[in-house]
Amino acid sequence: MALRIPQGTQMLKDGYKHLQGVDEAVLRNITAVHDLSEITRTSFGPNGRNKIIINHLEKLFVTNDAATIIRELEVVHPAAKLLVMASQQQEAEMGDASNLVSIIAGELLQKAEHLLRMGLHPSDIVQGYEVASAKALEILEELSVEEIKSVQTKEDLFKAVRSSIAAKQYGNEDMLTDLVCEAAIAVMPKDASNFNVDNVRVVKIMGSSLYESRVVKGMVFGRSPEGVVTNAKKAKVAIFTCPLDVAQTETKGTVLIHNANEMLDFTKGEEKHMEQMLKGIADAGVKVVVTGNGVGELALHYLNRFGILVVKVLSKFDLRRLCRVTGATALARVGAPMAEEMGFCDIVESVEIGGDRVTVFRQEEEISKTATIVIRGATQNHLDDVERALDDGINVIKALVKDPRLVPGAGAAEMELLKRLLAVGEKTPGLNQHSIKKFAEAFEVIPRTLAENAGMDATEVLSKMYASHHADDSGVMGVDVESESNGLIDAHGAGIYDVLAAKSHAIRLATETAMTVLRVDQLIMSKAAGGPVAPKQKQHWDED
Repeated sequence: MALRIPQGTQMLKDGYKHLQGVDEAVLRNITAVHDLSEITRTSFGPNGRNKIIINHLEKLFVTNDAATIIRELEVVHPAAKLLVMASQQQEAEMGDASNLVSIIAGELLQKAEHLLRMGLHPSDIVQGYEVASAKALEILEELSVEEIKSVQTKEDLFKAVRSSIAAKQYGNEDMLTDLVCEAAIAVMPKDASNFNVDNVRVVKIMGSSLYESRVVKGMVFGRSPEGVVTNAKKAKVAIFTCPLDVAQTETKGTVLIHNANEMLDFTKGEEKHMEQMLKGIADAGVKVVVTGNGVGELALHYLNRFGILVVKVLSKFDLRRLCRVTGATALARVGAPMAEEMGFCDIVESVEIGGDRVTVFRQEEEISKTATIVIRGATQNHLDDVERALDDGINVIKALVKDPRLVPGAGAAEMELLKRLLAVGEKTPGLNQHSIKKFAEAFEVIPRTLAENAGMDATEVLSKMYASHHADDSGVMGVDVESESNGLIDAHGAGIYDVLAAKSHAIRLATETAMTVLRVDQLIMSKAAGGPVAPKQKQHWDED
């Protein structure tokens, strides 16, 4: 049979979208990425605005955390998705400064658009951006003004963590930074490079006010023990993922009872079997049982009789974490655990926080130390937002362990980068100089955004910053968001710092994203899979 050749020069199946050239592909991609970065830009800094986001599951988020905003927005544009991936990578790697990635990437592409309209080829722009990025990272190393001497002291940690938390919870930063530093020092191993972020947990208990929040050494679960036993010391721990209850058969059965004795003996076998199982657990020396499911009344009766403390933990993540802390293995069947399957905990106790009773697992050993920050607050959304701020603070400490250097915050480091990169651009021959200068100008977006979000006159603030940064090379003058007269602040003197590692990582990721988008010259999209969508029924539709 002869092959049917389509008429004309159609190469792809029907339904394909094919965009190419600077106008159709490159500029459209730049617009998409810039639009996404504009969404998060207004949430940047201590005066950043909150967004209300309702995701596809109708869950409500009220937050100014860029990582959460970008994660919950269902971005479909392929170029904007690249920015989402870069931002998520920054969040996974550094835990902070994900907004910086999206703002700088959006601004770099905005500047690239001017160059494209001037007639530069995308390849020339990419080449210039590569040179400028390498130079920017070199200059950033020179801008370090402070170094954390020891991550074991509260004063040193406070310097670095405070500005990260102030960007999310402005006004409460001192109190929350205290909590983060206290929890981090409680779990900090002798060799700081082994610091594990997972050892600091956050538990949210509704009610009271934020100022009632505190750090509890150990793991806290927001419910009291199930039985009458409420504390245990130097206890062996058995952890089960299955319910502690009488096993139910999968099929229905009918039991025929002939006389009263059979009626009395009917449940005795079941009770004996349950007693034997739990006696085996008690004989193994277990004093604490943790279950990831329900506890039956009969099982609870025997556990109380044997003096075993029972805790119900419904989150499988918390169960895993508890397994790691106690050294236990989670068992999927009820029965006496073997010696290597049991864990050990120094103290298990029930404590009252506010009006709620909680259970605390505390270890005295260094390897499995944990600390829990118990936060109080009026609404669930507020508690969630505070938790995100605390997570950022804890991640800053993780970054400090790798690299203890700090650069001045409040937009001072970016302004100094701009000044020094412009000088490099002036000395560079050829077409690269245009790209390097535009790359430098892109950093102006950070102090400008800080000023705009604080309700200041951005033009006046920037002109003052240009003047002060060109007057000397200290590079420490930043935006004073508390000023009434569009003033500046000495970031180093005021103790406003950014972590150098997080900032350099953000610049690297933002540049790579911008260059990836600029290298694209065609978009080829196939038709989405699936048949026609069924029409929605009208609301008051009936049979007639």
